[in-house]
Amino acid sequence: MSAKTTKTLKAMTTSEIVLFPVASRAGDIDRCAAELEGLHGEDAVRFWKTECRRLADELSSLGFHEDDVREQVMVFQAEVQSELMKRYQARAIAKSRAGRAVKR
Repeated sequence: MSAKTTKTLKAMTTSEIVLFPVASRAGDIDRCAAELEGLHGEDAVRFWKTECRRLADELSSLGFHEDDVREQVMVFQAEVQSELMKRYQARAIAKSRAGRAVKR
């Protein structure tokens, strides 16, 4: 049993940890989409730039290369955009269904 424990510990200490930052940011994606739904114009731009800069700074502080930071921010932006489209589509469908219910 002791040998097995040693192997496990050795494997754990010599393995490279790979982070998937955007995949673990579902809460941030939802929060940003919800906030952006209520913002317009300069307020929306300011909020969005602040959030993207915050993510970039965090990834840089974790040691990500500049190219990787850029890629992860772009993925985050696409995920937030996708969430905004889903929210808009859900509202449009609900509104359409509500309109059909009234007409019947």
